[in-house]
Amino acid sequence: MESNYHTLKRRDNQLLVITHLSQLLTYVTGFGGLIVPLIIWATQKDRVSELDEHGKSILNFQISILIYSIISIPLILVFGLGILTLILVGILAFVMPIINAVKASNGERPSYPLSLNFIS
Repeated sequence: MESNYHTLKRRDNQLLVITHLSQLLTYVTGFGGLIVPLIIWATQKDRVSELDEHGKSILNFQISILIYSIISIPLILVFGLGILTLILVGILAFVMPIINAVKASNGERPSYPLSLNFIS
């Protein structure tokens, strides 16, 4: 008789919170804000309830932030518009993981503004 153990997902709000907060590694190490959540999502999405949804939101947000940052660089030449855009992107990339980590700890769904949907 087969066990349904492998099909059951465990609830782990702490891992969801850690996954959201791991995006802040970019501010500490210069990288890792995309890599660490990607590794957690890829290895745990089938084991942890809601990690697939949270992980996809995080990855879409991080890819979007990267694209907005790349687009902002040539915009620096246009009246400094790129500098303002980079500041806004930097603030969003710092604040939104914290907000969504709190949401995850409360069992709420993540929401990242201006996030493009690459992974669905």
